[in-house]
Amino acid sequence: MRAFSRLLLSAASFMLVAVTLVSCQQRKVHQHPCIVNFVNFVRQTEPRDARFTDEYLYRTTANQLAQLNEYGFRGTFLLQYDALVNPAYQQLMREAMAQGHEVGAWWEITEPHVTDAGMKWRGRYPWDWHANVGFATGYTPAEREMLVDTYMKRFHDIFGCYPQSVGSWFIDAHTLEYLYEHYGIVASCNCKDQYGTDGYTLWGGYWNQAYYPSRKNAYMPAQTTEGQIPVPVFRMLGSDPVHQYDNGLDSHFQGVVTLEPVYSGGGGGGNRQWVEWFLSAMAGSTSLAFNYIQAGQENSFGWEAMKEGLTMQMPIIRRMADEGKLRVETLAESGRWFRHHYPITPPTAVTVPDNYLHDGRSAAWYDSRFYRAGLYWDDDKFSIRDIHLFDESIQSDYLLSAGTSTKCVYTTLPVVDGFIWSTPSERAALRLVTLHDDAQPTEIPILAHSFSQTSGDALTVRQETPYGPFSLTFSEDRLTCTFRPEQPLEWALQFAAAPGAELPFTEAVPQELKAVWKGHPYAVSILQGSCLTLAKNDSSECPTSWRILPQRNCITLLFR
Repeated sequence: MRAFSRLLLSAASFMLVAVTLVSCQQRKVHQHPCIVNFVNFVRQTEPRDARFTDEYLYRTTANQLAQLNEYGFRGTFLLQYDALVNPAYQQLMREAMAQGHEVGAWWEITEPHVTDAGMKWRGRYPWDWHANVGFATGYTPAEREMLVDTYMKRFHDIFGCYPQSVGSWFIDAHTLEYLYEHYGIVASCNCKDQYGTDGYTLWGGYWNQAYYPSRKNAYMPAQTTEGQIPVPVFRMLGSDPVHQYDNGLDSHFQGVVTLEPVYSGGGGGGNRQWVEWFLSAMAGSTSLAFNYIQAGQENSFGWEAMKEGLTMQMPIIRRMADEGKLRVETLAESGRWFRHHYPITPPTAVTVPDNYLHDGRSAAWYDSRFYRAGLYWDDDKFSIRDIHLFDESIQSDYLLSAGTSTKCVYTTLPVVDGFIWSTPSERAALRLVTLHDDAQPTEIPILAHSFSQTSGDALTVRQETPYGPFSLTFSEDRLTCTFRPEQPLEWALQFAAAPGAELPFTEAVPQELKAVWKGHPYAVSILQGSCLTLAKNDSSECPTSWRILPQRNCITLLFR
């Protein structure tokens, strides 16, 4: 009995110390946490470069694990099936799990995976990156379930449990929901927004942080609890909020400006100046709910390519974590935290008042379950360069049938697209302009701008102009623009795109801007103000340029 009492006292003392430590950590952490996941996904083989042997890829993963341990970080290792069934990786991952790391699944499909599921492999190599064979979208829903069951059984046989996290560059809703319903996964991750890179287009989605996907489309945020898969999908790679969006604008094929340590030219994770700016900017961002950064690297780049960048990044992240500016945890831990705090996708933001070159360019992104918006400043020029709407009722092309193309395309509903509808000389955007009786509208210069969280989960952007203050408030389903000119002023928000851009607009009437994208009709309602057409397509009579006029110096747009 005395021994049991001593045990209770010891346990109580431990809990008191633990609570004290947690309280201290909570006092140090920013009000809205900036979460970092080290996610290293693991391939067994790399057919694109003969120098990268299977043994070299294994040593790369072993070095990544050793480096995380050196800096006291716990990471997430996601295994392709071909790595899962390799005894060398099994032993390495058992050691990793014993040290507190997470081991999950990377959902690219390989030859041994397909063969063990009782199907015929259609790829050119044991791992083929083409979308119709290397990803679940290339298989029928029934085949996807067989692939899931095969992987999960083998994982459980090896590690005695099921993985809690499953990641992929892109993953279909049928697979994701099956993983949740049958195996209880708590987190997923997918690629950042990109256009055409590696043949994969994910464009117009929830830009950063995480979202609950629609049951009909894993890339589309859901608007209701009934319509969502309750597994948060985190956006990977640590995308540059200023430079990534219009990278490669002249080719409609994007380069990469991310935290990945193998990229250093023009910014990226191998460039110390960029890394220090990016991590500080993300940690200090007005993020509304939380901010998110994925660090780490896929092993198929090889250790020599990533070593220098990772060696530079690690002490910076360690220092910022010790200062309470970053919170490093596994992907599954972030998934459980997200589900505990948010029963439905929360509004979030990324706001950076500068960029790593300090050349006058800056950006902000706002996301909610209804829409996303991207803002951009270049010295005194301001534009809303992106607005995309979300609709959980829109079914993905891959939900019920297998994709046959070597490429993959996931999109949402565009209202403003500053990449696809632009050229290097003519940028599509929504701009703040003054109106004159006999002259062309003139852009209003911005002298300064700042960000703040208002009304709970709203982002307010305050801007100073020569005429007075202009503010934009982004809330969950609407945007409100308010101008307070010091003297009478005719102003508007005006949209224009590059000539020849394929635009979705069908009609601009005073209280509604109507559009159709890939057969799906949608609209923006003008609750305050009025919309009018400025120019039409010669053949279709559809608007190619439009303007929204204020009512009592205010414009309110509804995005639902």
